[in-house]
Amino acid sequence: MEWYLALALMLGTVCLIMFIGLPVALAFFAANVLGTYLFISGDIGLVMMPMEFNNAFKFTFAPIALFLLMGEILLQTGVAFKAIGAIDRMISRVPGRLSVVSIVGGTIFSSLSGSTIANTAILGSVLLPDMIKRGYQPTIAMGPIMAVGGIAMLIPPSALAVLLASLAEQSVAQLLIAGIVPGILMAVCFFAYVIIRCSFNPKLAPSYDPDESDLDEPVSLTINLGGKPKLHWSYKGKYRRSINRVLPFLLYILPLFIIFIVVVGSIFFKIASPAESAALGVLSALGACYFFKLFKNIIKITGIDGADFTWRAITKSLMETAKINTMILFIIAGSLVFSQALSNSGATDGLLRQVLAMEMTSLTVVVMMMLVLLFLGAFMDQVSMLLLTLPFFLFGASSLQAIFQIDVIWLMVLMLITMEISLLTPPFGLLLYVMKGVAPFNVTLGQVVGSAIPFILIELAILVLLIAFPTLALWLPSFIN
Repeated sequence: MEWYLALALMLGTVCLIMFIGLPVALAFFAANVLGTYLFISGDIGLVMMPMEFNNAFKFTFAPIALFLLMGEILLQTGVAFKAIGAIDRMISRVPGRLSVVSIVGGTIFSSLSGSTIANTAILGSVLLPDMIKRGYQPTIAMGPIMAVGGIAMLIPPSALAVLLASLAEQSVAQLLIAGIVPGILMAVCFFAYVIIRCSFNPKLAPSYDPDESDLDEPVSLTINLGGKPKLHWSYKGKYRRSINRVLPFLLYILPLFIIFIVVVGSIFFKIASPAESAALGVLSALGACYFFKLFKNIIKITGIDGADFTWRAITKSLMETAKINTMILFIIAGSLVFSQALSNSGATDGLLRQVLAMEMTSLTVVVMMMLVLLFLGAFMDQVSMLLLTLPFFLFGASSLQAIFQIDVIWLMVLMLITMEISLLTPPFGLLLYVMKGVAPFNVTLGQVVGSAIPFILIELAILVLLIAFPTLALWLPSFIN
């Protein structure tokens, strides 16, 4: 069979099955049965197919489950919601105040959860109702929440980055570190856009005086031992407003920064491998949640509530992590066999020969890859498009570097950003529907899409900037070579 017919058969099978609504894993398995039978020794290939599934259970995939667990712990114990409240109290009078809160809060939570959907759902459910109530226009209310949700794909711990690097057999540590600068740069651009646009058009986000009556309350500290107050201290001086504003930030946000430092610092300074740093992150999240529990049972501070650090919350975190991770492992197993079948059919080599015959430059090749991802992203979820294109985009580090002179870490950062953009692209951008799900019933899907467009343009500008200046992505990873 000609390589292009084999390619059309395999890709067509996957796309057709996903189009009729079956899960991604089943789509890959169906294509695998067909491809394995046709291209890998018929019946013998089908017998050998389950043996290929063992490749999905590599130690390199361990950080995915651990990073997911870390985010679930912070979510189920309520720590994430407390952090957003602390940020809300810190940011006072700026144009588009609540939109700024969503960007800052979303960036911080991105650095802890690695879950784009969780990021958008939490910020949307917590902040969007208040925004709509105060007259915020959809463009400036929903847009920042969806856009900053995609930063979770870049800033470590990013489960998708771990998956991409592991499947491509590249350094997980370097890719995680490479996403930091682009992620922060994107957050800064979102921040600047909201401030500038709301300054020129205040009607987008009507100003209001936030209720700060609780800031005038005396700062009090009570320590309970054995169920009885043992120490009580109260401060009523003129600096009580400043203390009441800063104290929640110090007690809710700084411990979360410590988690980020533990995860990223242990990788950056080569103290631990990505899997070990993910385990340290889980332990740090548990420690932070237990620390917050003290404010519920022992220590009472004005304006500070404890976390719901219970066995029930931890059990639910483990259950949710197991559900998501099981789905990911099934998809990984299916995609690995899919790549093997494509390779045996000659489709991968045939496509590479065709690209070489066109004598394209490395820049043209990269741009074509990004355009394909943007197109697929309008119809597929990110894991599906990643696993579908990986056999073609990453033929192997040696091929890309030797033939096209493309740095693979840089290419993978571009792929993550492009997939982040595709989360917002209509008609089927995943975050568009997550936002529609948490938005008030009177918000239309058209308004959701319209609010995403300015931020899609910003993300495209960042993508072009990284294509023009690869150093932005490769500078930090160069320190851990």
